[in-house]
Amino acid sequence: MTGRVVHFEVPFDDADRAKAFYQEAFGWKVEEFPGMDYTIVSSGPTSDQGPTESGYINGGMAPRDAERAFKAPVIVIDVESIDDALKKIGELGGKTAVEKQPVADMGFAAYFTDPEGNVMGLWETAKS
Repeated sequence: MTGRVVHFEVPFDDADRAKAFYQEAFGWKVEEFPGMDYTIVSSGPTSDQGPTESGYINGGMAPRDAERAFKAPVIVIDVESIDDALKKIGELGGKTAVEKQPVADMGFAAYFTDPEGNVMGLWETAKS
């Protein structure tokens, strides 16, 4: 498990308003992710492999959705195995909020609630 923060997610109620705000306030590049109700956010120079400079991460934006546990900003943590991470999280008093799900052919995502009630994300990169 790497345990690195690798992504962030910001929920919105009004997509156009949220995108315009972050573009104007911080110069973030935002673009729709094809086939999903999701917007990719680049907070600096980026290639197909992610950030091209150290010191920042990229993220995403999506509609606020209580069913997906997407009510407030979320940080996403890289793990080798979501299944193993969710098991350990449960043993430590956390709970699975959204089960493991594929994200195109890039990898898998899941969400959990920590013992303090915070929702966090997990990312598992697809094996080649």
